[in-house]
Amino acid sequence: MWNRPRFDLKVRLTLRVAAVSAACFAAISAYFLVTADSAAHARIDGIAAIVAKTLELQQGKIQWVASPRSDFPNLDPVSAHVMTPGLCLGFRSASGDMLQRFCSGAPAPANPPPQAFAAFYRSLFDPGREAARPVIVRGTKLGETVVSVDPAVQTAEAWHEAGRLMIALAIALPLLCALVYAALARALRPTGMIGNGLERIAAGDLTTRLPPFDLAELSAIRDVFNHLAESLDTALAERSELTRKLIALQDEERRHLARELHDEFGQSLAAIRALAASARQTAAQDCPGLLGECDSIARTATGMMETLRGALFRLRPPDVDELGLVASLEGLVSGWNGRSRGQTRFEIRFEGAFESVPASVSANLYRIVQEALTNAAKHADATKVSLRLTMAESEIALAIEDDGRPNEAAVKSGMGLLGMRERVAALRGRLSFETGPHGSALRVVIPLAAADGQALEHAA
Repeated sequence: MWNRPRFDLKVRLTLRVAAVSAACFAAISAYFLVTADSAAHARIDGIAAIVAKTLELQQGKIQWVASPRSDFPNLDPVSAHVMTPGLCLGFRSASGDMLQRFCSGAPAPANPPPQAFAAFYRSLFDPGREAARPVIVRGTKLGETVVSVDPAVQTAEAWHEAGRLMIALAIALPLLCALVYAALARALRPTGMIGNGLERIAAGDLTTRLPPFDLAELSAIRDVFNHLAESLDTALAERSELTRKLIALQDEERRHLARELHDEFGQSLAAIRALAASARQTAAQDCPGLLGECDSIARTATGMMETLRGALFRLRPPDVDELGLVASLEGLVSGWNGRSRGQTRFEIRFEGAFESVPASVSANLYRIVQEALTNAAKHADATKVSLRLTMAESEIALAIEDDGRPNEAAVKSGMGLLGMRERVAALRGRLSFETGPHGSALRVVIPLAAADGQALEHAA
């Protein structure tokens, strides 16, 4: 329900700037239209006042000279000075009759206003409204002068003024958006570096640091980012060291348990086999009926010794330092091929030279392979297990794939995958485990820098 479409920050800010700019242009256009309308009405009001005063002077002159010939009202003298395209002058008598009216024609505009603008303008400003001024002589109202402008002419003038602003808007707004977008892209360029840094941190590269930025806000983010990366690096190093010590303690406990089993339980089983052999010799002479029981005891003791030998091999693997990683893994795979009796086929392939791998890394890789093979053979019922160990310039990669059935519940509930993760984390490496309809795949990558660091710690 919270999945909203995500927009680029530069685009969003540019659109907001464009909206604000368009609103400002609209406000300026409205101001110009209101000002133009007010000026037009003030002009026709002034013309009406001039015409009224002229007619009052005409009537006063007629009465002063007592001329029987009366040409009142005479709008010709004033019309020659005030007439403009679309302007109409008139005199309305006190009874409401229009006694005289002059209108100047207006040429058709080259760019007539759109009908939508004309309707909008007429609904707001009422173009063509008349301006009337009374003509009063000696306290008597003779009539009134009427001045108006053709609504089409006034609308065309308003469109002419607004059109210039619209042209300016059409030119300035895209240019402004382009400049704002370019400025934001330059100012927000460090956010890409911050995003890349976060991705590298998420991938496990805690050595990532951000450079200084010009903006104070981004510099604050940079300081927090670098401090967080340093804290995570320190915490992970401490965790890896603790995990390494716990794994070393675990291996030491396994070796101690193996010695105890070999010295105590192994000797006891050997004594049982010896006693069973002795009892068989006695039974062969005195009680032949007990030969079967003596042989059964000997077989049980032999089976227990085989089981003990396998347990000792898992608890105390061959010395990887002496045999080497390649020979140890080949022996491990060969042993699994022998014990599986053809039910599961194990294959291993090496790419690169592994003579310089530190002993601690070799021992951990051996344990990881041992646990992975056990899971594939016992829990996944795989018929084929393939191992590939690759030595590159900067890392060691291990890939184990099988064709067994997916068994995520067993993986989640077991401790094998957790132990492998701990060993890989102690080496500052990466582990991924994927299951699918056609089997599972375990991939481990250990950086050589971490391997060298482990070697130096053990040397110290």
